[in-house]
Amino acid sequence: MIETLLGSLLGGVFRIVPEVMKLWDAKNEREHELKMLSKEMEFAQIKGEISMREQETVLMGKELDAMTEALKEQGETARASGWFISAISAAVRPLITYWFVTLYSIVKLASILMAIDAGAEWKEVLVSSWTEDDMALLMMILTFWFVGRVWDRTKH
Repeated sequence: MIETLLGSLLGGVFRIVPEVMKLWDAKNEREHELKMLSKEMEFAQIKGEISMREQETVLMGKELDAMTEALKEQGETARASGWFISAISAAVRPLITYWFVTLYSIVKLASILMAIDAGAEWKEVLVSSWTEDDMALLMMILTFWFVGRVWDRTKH
């Protein structure tokens, strides 16, 4: 009688074990599919970013080509118009830079003098008047005038 009971019990367990294994396997398969889908999405995102960067690079190249062409045309026009117009054309950017730097310096000096007149310590005023924006502006001007010239020399 125990053998019959044990046989029934073991037969039931052995019948249930494959079903449990199928459920466990299906769960693992779903997790694997989810992980694969996640990796595919990451790959697609990276691929899209690479494609966007490639397009940006192409556009920047085209913009540089257009600017080069415009500068060539401007130079040809200036040469065709004579030496006086050519000299004025060449002086525009430096004059605008000098004008801007002069006005900027006057405004900075006026704000420093106003702070000192208000009773602030001159050392603190000088230190606090030079900000990150001032540094960025200085670097932009220096880069335009010095790095731009180096770039132009290497292209020719």
